[in-house]
Amino acid sequence: MAINTIMSLLDNKEVMEFLRLGVVYVHLVSCCVAIGLVLTSDVAMVRDLLKRKAFTEHDMAHMESLQRSVVGALIALWVTGIAVIGIDYLDKGMDYFMNPKLHAKVIIVVLLSYNGILLHRLVLPALQKAGSLLNLGFSSRMLALFCGSLSAVSWMYAAMLGVGRPLAWKYSLSELLMAYPVLIALGFLAMLILTQRVRQQDFTVGSQRTVASAC
Repeated sequence: MAINTIMSLLDNKEVMEFLRLGVVYVHLVSCCVAIGLVLTSDVAMVRDLLKRKAFTEHDMAHMESLQRSVVGALIALWVTGIAVIGIDYLDKGMDYFMNPKLHAKVIIVVLLSYNGILLHRLVLPALQKAGSLLNLGFSSRMLALFCGSLSAVSWMYAAMLGVGRPLAWKYSLSELLMAYPVLIALGFLAMLILTQRVRQQDFTVGSQRTVASAC
């Protein structure tokens, strides 16, 4: 009886439209929450970097809480995204899976998931140990800057693809993702220049203090 009821609801086009609307709404909210958290974290990190502020235990606890929230939002995106794909498949059939925009979104979400693992297992522990982004070794600092750039760009790019309905079927996968690595590279380069500038300023100040004390 219950199976027959479910099947009849799935065959009802209006019910499926409302179901899809609800799932897409949760999907959109999850994406907005993640973007807000990521951008807030990035702005705070740049501000602390410019102020030469070392991470405190409170900052570390806040960062871990922020990371858990982003992971929760990412899980919600996976669940609701799969649900939307399932609903659209029931409506459009196998041809739906040939959409290049769908491929682009899946690729970016997979990269975000892998990037989240790197942040949780490598970057955050290194930051906790070093106490500051500037105190990280060269390879660890490069990894932190790259992961941060990838995260910020990927969330924004995924949101753009999500709301860009006119992009569906109009462009190939390579065309849809053409700007993606460029934006990541630009973000990484901007953060690299910023950190090197701050490190150079600290080195100059330290040298001046050494000379002054010697005199």
